[in-house]
Amino acid sequence: MWRTSPGTQGRNQIGSSAAPPRYKHCMPEEHRPIYMDAVLTPNASLSPRAFTIVMGLVAIFSFAAGILYLTMGAWPVFGFFGLDALAIWFAFRLSFRAQEQETRVRVDGEHVHLHHTQRGKPDKSAKLPTAFVRVELDEPATHLSWLRIEHGARVFVIGRFLTPEERSSFANALRGALSRARLERYPDTA
Repeated sequence: MWRTSPGTQGRNQIGSSAAPPRYKHCMPEEHRPIYMDAVLTPNASLSPRAFTIVMGLVAIFSFAAGILYLTMGAWPVFGFFGLDALAIWFAFRLSFRAQEQETRVRVDGEHVHLHHTQRGKPDKSAKLPTAFVRVELDEPATHLSWLRIEHGARVFVIGRFLTPEERSSFANALRGALSRARLERYPDTA
């Protein structure tokens, strides 16, 4: 899932029809137009309430099936049903932990700022000049098509958790933001 950051409302951003400004470097960085400020996050598999309901159903089923086998004399099976429920709970916890990541992509007139955070891992950041950045996505977009931001020999793969349609949509929006940002710096090339 990708969304534009709420802090950019009223500023030049995706879908804005405002013409790019005709100045180069006369504004401080905090006042420069922002052409994209998007945050990429994984889609949530379950809400906390849904997780509680699913785990409750798994526990009830495991306990009932374990009691059934216990009455038939297969007492070790009761413990295995408990281990199965514990394994399902652990798998969900790992899934929720993987969802605690986000990639922020910010495009202004001079740079593309990339910042990736993930729980338990060090943050990663990059600052690339808009004039030399390429956005690549193998078409048609599939689950094996990675969205890449390329600058020289450096390649940054972003949005691995996005669906192919979301990758394609984001790639098009990012290309548009880069075009508008380049027009700010080089208005005579249009």
